[in-house]
Amino acid sequence: MQLAAITKQSPQLIQALEALAQRADCNEAAHTLIDELSGITVLVARKFTNDKTADGLQEALYLTIGCISLAISQTNIQKNNELSFLLQQGAEHAFQMGFRLIKELSNLPYAAFVSDFDSDPIAKQRNIKALFFEICRAEPNSAWTGDQAYQKELLVRNSNRDIIECAKWLRKKHYAGSVKDNDLDANAVIAIAVIFAILGDGRIVARAGQKEIESLILQARAMQPDIEAGWNEFLKKVPPEYRPILLERIDAYRNTIVNKILSKIKLKTVVTEIQNYYAGSELDIDYP
Repeated sequence: MQLAAITKQSPQLIQALEALAQRADCNEAAHTLIDELSGITVLVARKFTNDKTADGLQEALYLTIGCISLAISQTNIQKNNELSFLLQQGAEHAFQMGFRLIKELSNLPYAAFVSDFDSDPIAKQRNIKALFFEICRAEPNSAWTGDQAYQKELLVRNSNRDIIECAKWLRKKHYAGSVKDNDLDANAVIAIAVIFAILGDGRIVARAGQKEIESLILQARAMQPDIEAGWNEFLKKVPPEYRPILLERIDAYRNTIVNKILSKIKLKTVVTEIQNYYAGSELDIDYP
């Protein structure tokens, strides 16, 4: 999927404040917003930067601006309605909305890999802080693209989540019994399943050893199976929501690794490539 080009703009909070400054009766609303923004900035400084130094407070202000701007950007309000949203919701509520978006984003997988480390509370807090700084830091007089960075990261992480769910399903259906390991290399699981499906023998293979990979290559070269038929049978067994992921891999492998499996390239060379570039952490080591 092609992402839209990133455009530059000032933070939405700054746009709203500039609109407020154009109003003749802005004093009361301006004082209310300034008080709210000051309180939020101090709280951010205490938790994320340093409320005892000017630099810490300044960084906290930049984070406050970006976090509120993120909330405004994700509400799908019409252009030039930023001020109305801010006055109706209040700066504190808008900040909470923006920070909730960051927390929800941090709960999505940043890679298609699962490990026990992902559930560590300290690691989770570190991930929230890193995303908060990466997306929400916005200097008032500079262009800000944090809202578009958020959308791009959300797209990537949602894709990773879908890949992981697909791999978990394949593991449950592994022909030799469900694979129970806590660690999960989702891309490798999918690669193994797609590659082994070329045999068309009805098995779903979510993990393989070196000997199995060798056997796969030898069988494929001897049988010259109908690869497309094998993949079609494989896809029929898979829930519809996972088929687009698998079809994408099929398209990627059809004229690459599958061609090498069926070719006269040395067995060891093809096995090594599958081990290094496809099987990943889902490879069982059969040889010392």
